[in-house]
Amino acid sequence: MTVPTDTHDARRYSLGEIESARSRHMWTRSTVHATADRIAVGEWDGTVTTLDPNSLEPRWSVDHPDHAVGIETLEPTGTVVVAGRGETGSIVAYDAETGEKRWQYDTVEDVGRAIDDTIFSQPYVVAIETDDGGDDVGCYAAARRYERDGETRQWHSTVFAFDSDGTVRWRYETDGSSISIDLDDTGERLAVGYNRCPGGHDHGLVVLETATGDPEWAWDPGTPGDRRVGDVSFDGDSIAAASHGDKRGYLLGPGGTEQWRVDLAVETELDGETLYAYPNHVYASDGRVAFVTGNTYATESRETENRHPNEHRLMTFDAGGDRLWDAEIRGFAHGIDADDGTIVAPCAQNFRVRDPETHAVRWFDLGTGVGGIQRLEGIATAAAIDGRTIATIEEPVEYHDETCVRGDYALQLTPLTDLPEPTPTR
Repeated sequence: MTVPTDTHDARRYSLGEIESARSRHMWTRSTVHATADRIAVGEWDGTVTTLDPNSLEPRWSVDHPDHAVGIETLEPTGTVVVAGRGETGSIVAYDAETGEKRWQYDTVEDVGRAIDDTIFSQPYVVAIETDDGGDDVGCYAAARRYERDGETRQWHSTVFAFDSDGTVRWRYETDGSSISIDLDDTGERLAVGYNRCPGGHDHGLVVLETATGDPEWAWDPGTPGDRRVGDVSFDGDSIAAASHGDKRGYLLGPGGTEQWRVDLAVETELDGETLYAYPNHVYASDGRVAFVTGNTYATESRETENRHPNEHRLMTFDAGGDRLWDAEIRGFAHGIDADDGTIVAPCAQNFRVRDPETHAVRWFDLGTGVGGIQRLEGIATAAAIDGRTIATIEEPVEYHDETCVRGDYALQLTPLTDLPEPTPTR
């Protein structure tokens, strides 16, 4: 159960106990969502708590049916929508003021039940988007389930459109591994990214009409194997895509027309090894596109002592595909968030280096690269920004070659004005 910290630390809020992370990255165990009116936190055990953003006093807590892994809000209806990973893969809408449950949908009915009891086999709502505009107020979600039989791997994925009362307006089902969704500014199109396509579904990106769920167009990086797209982001009529297939970044126009592509962490020879890193996240806005890369791997083996020169980097490009600036984030980012021209990256451990200096939340101005950093004792596994306030989830970590636990399980609320003056990253 969530409990407050000592009153002298007014900007931190204890989230109780959690098993310490180790050198390797753990599955997504926490989530946070920030608005001007509330901070909503999802914990590893399913507890969902909303807090006052000024005092960090809790308003209500509920027990979500699964691990809470994603939170969004529907402001016109005063609703907090929580996505889960677990036995039922539940999506639940709660009253934003009281925490009373308004509706629940169990995605297990669509993607199927887990064939074993591991967390990786359970239904997983990987992404959720809310639409506050127009007459069709509601939300969209992508859920998937993974199973493996020997060398055979299979995914079951469904994309949903929900009305504000929880009614399913349409479903879009495939045997690809959905990883991300993004809604355009008009609310008329939904982009869906698929990071693995080993079966009949053969597109890393599908754009759906939100009124019907019908595909409008599809695109794929056209690379060998089943690796495809890691993340997608609309910017007007364009869509930015982070490609797992060839480790490049793309900007696509209407119909999937390629406007440009850039090398991010493509295969690179170093000391007799071929190294690469996956571009895991992308955010596009106002003619700027930012990509974030992850861990180094070698083509011959996932183990390597070398580092790809572009691992754990944030790289930003203009509308023509020219690089504007780039910066190190130094550790693995489970996700990113952005608001009003500022992009935030919560940096967890670099499992190869295991340097506590990587434990931080970092932020950058999308246009200039000017940014700042707030270091943490533990690892930053989730972050959200609203205006000039960053909410960060810290989790404790105990590296396998150390005997100490670093950090606590806590929410930290950081007004940017309280931090040191930002410095240019490039």
